[in-house]
Amino acid sequence: MKHVFVFDPKAFYSQQWKMDNILDGIGQFFRTQESPDFSIQFSRYRRNAMSIIQDEAEKAQSGDTIRVYAIGGEEILFDCVNAVAHYPNMQIAAVPHGESYDFLRIFGEGNVELFRDIPSLVQGEAIPTDAIRWGVNYALNSCYIGMNSVISKRIKDLKSNMNKTGFILFSKMSSYLSRIASSFDKKLAAREYKITVDDADYSGSYCLIHIANGPYQAGKLTGSSEATPDDGFLDIALIRSSHPMGTLSSMRKYSKGKRPKNCVHLQGKKITIQSTEQMWIQLDNEYIQDTSITINVVNHAVQMVTVNNLSYPLASMAAL
Repeated sequence: MKHVFVFDPKAFYSQQWKMDNILDGIGQFFRTQESPDFSIQFSRYRRNAMSIIQDEAEKAQSGDTIRVYAIGGEEILFDCVNAVAHYPNMQIAAVPHGESYDFLRIFGEGNVELFRDIPSLVQGEAIPTDAIRWGVNYALNSCYIGMNSVISKRIKDLKSNMNKTGFILFSKMSSYLSRIASSFDKKLAAREYKITVDDADYSGSYCLIHIANGPYQAGKLTGSSEATPDDGFLDIALIRSSHPMGTLSSMRKYSKGKRPKNCVHLQGKKITIQSTEQMWIQLDNEYIQDTSITINVVNHAVQMVTVNNLSYPLASMAAL
């Protein structure tokens, strides 16, 4: 097996010492192994990891298994997943050193830190994992359309325009104010969508659409708490439009792991969503605008590395 460690240096902004410690740990571990086969790469810009992984695949011996370690936050994980999903002989390990790592929370809050231990990941087993596919794009965790995606995009833009201290100070206030403002915006909180789920019609006016492969988002358990990334289905939550205060209440409940009364919840394998105006679509931590999107689940699209024999069914039951 070949081990490819792909770092996102941006995830270690002002903490070069932390990345140096990880690099030292990798070197020390493989020096104790017989015939070690590993490489260390640095993703310098978005999508750079995809070309890096493609180069590694071309250099590998025929039949070799390649285990890719995405070291950083959700951005580097997204890029690595979108490369690995195209190769049947590749596995992926998420090494959480970014600000968010929602997908790994399915294994339990106390277990997320275990995925930072390189020796455990090297010796861990890979388990079949579903992925969300939109065209040529793959996502592990979720797709949001509606209020949440717009608010998240505003917060992300705010962060890029402020220093870290200022962002921490104003992010919660900005999120709160954005939610209030968005609840009064009919283009966000009461938009008409044409929706089909496995050819059944669910068209209507919604403030939030959540297509979940995992149960967590923004560090919290969502109303799609039973979403499990190995069952061949996507969990779909459609929150119907209401008056502004009702919308705020529904959003609050859903983000706390509950389903409001105006939430339509179902499972499906293929979802098509259309709108007359551009929609903000949040695919994991990626933001895209379009008037139409067709999403489907790809059963066991990737092999996800776990530690300590952790598995999805146990983690999902613990989350309920």
